Amino acid sequence: MFNKYDTMEEEEYEFHPVDLPTEPCFSPQVEFNDKPDSLFFNDGVRRIDFVLAYEDEDKKEYEKRHNRRECFEDNLMKMGMELEATQSVNEKLVFLKVHMPWDVLCTYAEVLHIKLPIQSNDMSARPSPWRFFSCITKHFYPDEKLISKESEFFTAPFEKNRQDLFCIKDKDHFFTPSMRSRMAYYILSRAPYEIRGNIKKFGITKLLDGGVYKAAYPIHDCRFNVKSQEPECPNERYLLYEEWAHPKSFYKMQPLDLIRHYYGEKIGIYFAWLGFYTRMLTWAAVVGIGCFIYGYYTRDTSTWSKEVCDPDIGGKIVMCPQCDTCQYWTLNSTCNTSKNLCIFDNFGTLVFAVFMSVWVTLFLEFWKRYQAELEYEWDTVEFLEQEEPPRPEYEAKCIHERKNPITGVNPTYFFSISPLQIFLLRFIISFYLCLYTNLTIAEPIKEYVTPQMATSVTASLISFVVIMILNTLYERVAIWITDFELPRTKTDYENSLTLKMFLFQFVNYYSSCFYIAFAKGKAVGYPGKPVYLLGKYRNEECDPGGCLIELTTQLAIIMGGKAIWNNIQEVLIPWLKNLIYRRCAHVTTEKVIPRWEQDYQLQPSSKLGLFYEYLEMVIQFGFVTLFVASFPLAPALALLNNIIEIRVDAWKLTTQFRRAVPEKAQHIGAWQPILQGITILAVVTNAMIIAFTSDMIPRLVYYWSFSVYPYGNNTENTMKGYINSSLSVFSTNDFQTVDDDYIHTPPNLTTCRYRDYRFPPGHPKQYEYNMFYWHVIAAKMAFIIVVEHIVYFTKFILAYIIPDVPYAVKEQIKREKYLTQVILHETNLKLVSKRLKATETETESRVAGAVA
Repeated sequence: MFNKYDTMEEEEYEFHPVDLPTEPCFSPQVEFNDKPDSLFFNDGVRRIDFVLAYEDEDKKEYEKRHNRRECFEDNLMKMGMELEATQSVNEKLVFLKVHMPWDVLCTYAEVLHIKLPIQSNDMSARPSPWRFFSCITKHFYPDEKLISKESEFFTAPFEKNRQDLFCIKDKDHFFTPSMRSRMAYYILSRAPYEIRGNIKKFGITKLLDGGVYKAAYPIHDCRFNVKSQEPECPNERYLLYEEWAHPKSFYKMQPLDLIRHYYGEKIGIYFAWLGFYTRMLTWAAVVGIGCFIYGYYTRDTSTWSKEVCDPDIGGKIVMCPQCDTCQYWTLNSTCNTSKNLCIFDNFGTLVFAVFMSVWVTLFLEFWKRYQAELEYEWDTVEFLEQEEPPRPEYEAKCIHERKNPITGVNPTYFFSISPLQIFLLRFIISFYLCLYTNLTIAEPIKEYVTPQMATSVTASLISFVVIMILNTLYERVAIWITDFELPRTKTDYENSLTLKMFLFQFVNYYSSCFYIAFAKGKAVGYPGKPVYLLGKYRNEECDPGGCLIELTTQLAIIMGGKAIWNNIQEVLIPWLKNLIYRRCAHVTTEKVIPRWEQDYQLQPSSKLGLFYEYLEMVIQFGFVTLFVASFPLAPALALLNNIIEIRVDAWKLTTQFRRAVPEKAQHIGAWQPILQGITILAVVTNAMIIAFTSDMIPRLVYYWSFSVYPYGNNTENTMKGYINSSLSVFSTNDFQTVDDDYIHTPPNLTTCRYRDYRFPPGHPKQYEYNMFYWHVIAAKMAFIIVVEHIVYFTKFILAYIIPDVPYAVKEQIKREKYLTQVILHETNLKLVSKRLKATETETESRVAGAVA
């Protein structure tokens, strides 16, 4: 097969492997010993740390692959690794098992600065405030008989020359399987496979892309649903399935230490963040449900809702047509809509919006504290990220460098202006797509149903379908742009793609919500002089109660539909792929299949790791925070989704995918500043929703300006007349732009009403804004400014008084540093003292000899 890398020059790279005293050790191809759960070579002694799979080709066109594979394996052995090959059960593949001897492990543990225990933690832990309820809370934690709590140690970076200072009780278990796999992958990523003079081609990634190897992965320790009978098997995968991934354990806390121990810190920190986010959502969901219940039980008692439904008030108010082909309608036809609007548009919503602004600050600050605890417990406090090797695509394509004449640095050029242009273009397209969808669908339907909610559900469903279709397109565009930028390392690639994908998804999911909240119904003119878009489409108008109920409908459909679709997709697709592979490969259960081949039949881990899981949750976080003032049930829906999401991700990871290569991670990476940006924007959007989308500010202005003094302090009486005051009068004789063939004005109808604050016909300033309009605008702007300043000030105070690192963790870090200095560096002092004494003794002997 043609290899795209064969025709491209590669930059010169000096590779210096670690020198090891071990001799190359390669076992010839051996027969499988019929132990399906074995984690060792056929000798039962050497542990399998990694597995490579390839097809044994004999054709001439595969000769280059064969040569590269032989060179690669020779270099692996020169670097101290031991190999053993075994034919697959179906005799199509060869599995190359990799083992790392003790000396190699010690060498690369020092290279990777892996922290290992030096002494038991002797600092007394603070008692938990929940210890008095342990008889109840223990049922919400994994079974301690199955998953015991890990012992706490002070740790230090491993040093090969000081092994006696570390707590090494058993060399076979001193390095955990995840550590061994991480070190094995580090070597595989740096072993050369082709040498031409000083230029070396290296790395398992390029060999996988070129088809030299079909797969490379660490193996699971057992089947997920059957406990292994091998005495050396820890059965951690089985325990994770039973106590974490199984649906019956949905109510239990996650065994984070075991997740980290089995999959590595990067996957562990994701599930820790997801679990913490879900727990914090509990408080927001309780308050949001309380706000919803309050609105539901007060909807029938609100004065404005009663006036709309009253046949003597709302039944006698004739409203102007809201489109060029619409007819007149009475206000009481929107009685149910008005009642439903009161559920979400009430004073409890304002309280909930302020609460969520404080909640999101507490979420981020408490997460920083929890993250600091995990950093200490998981030994990533001073995690030294190793210099990553260049990506194969970077090495293959980046063949020319131009040195900066001033700084002397070889720059990396990024295609940075196109993402911005595409982002802006995407926003414009989304805006007009939402507008066009509403207008083209709304116009014909409004003739047959009520004009207020005629197309809310239909447009929301169409918008959701369009969003899911465009997601695929924008994902490809983001990947194409990132590939064009040619980031040097995997981390650079992920960070660049993260920003682009989030911007595209942000616009894709939220553009329709922003349109309804801040554009729809804001520039419609008045019945005699409506505003047209592109000279053809008349801008949409909102319900007399505002667009808030439509925004709520949009949020509920998009948020709920996205959650359902994603969970179905995450469960069905990997399961179907595995099922199809087994059928196509004619895998039978009659033959005994070894552990490494069982894992080969699973789905490979994604090259982007947990990128899509993070993206899904961050988009949900935006729904929960950006528009929560219009939909207080959003946290409750997110909570329900996340409870399912944790188990779905755990089930998928444990049962349907190969074991991922363990990776170190100190935090959630580029997603943290994105979350911080969303929280800052959320304060503005919620304040603007309350000010411009809901009807709360006009009600308050009416309450204080017109009703308090005439009616006293009785709220039931003070809001009387509000509906009449919020509707302006229009003379039917002033219709000039409407064809009488479409709108039939009853002979006895001289005026109609519309939602606005304008002078009536006959006034010297007829149809111009009246003074009440400017009072409302001033009140809205004042509300936004005051609320933003109060909330931002509260956020600043909370962020200041809540330390990012708990005091107890700081003390433990200091204690650990002290012990490291005493235990490890004290050895140097002893060596110096011995040398000084030896020198003094030698000097004294020389002096004595000279005197004699």
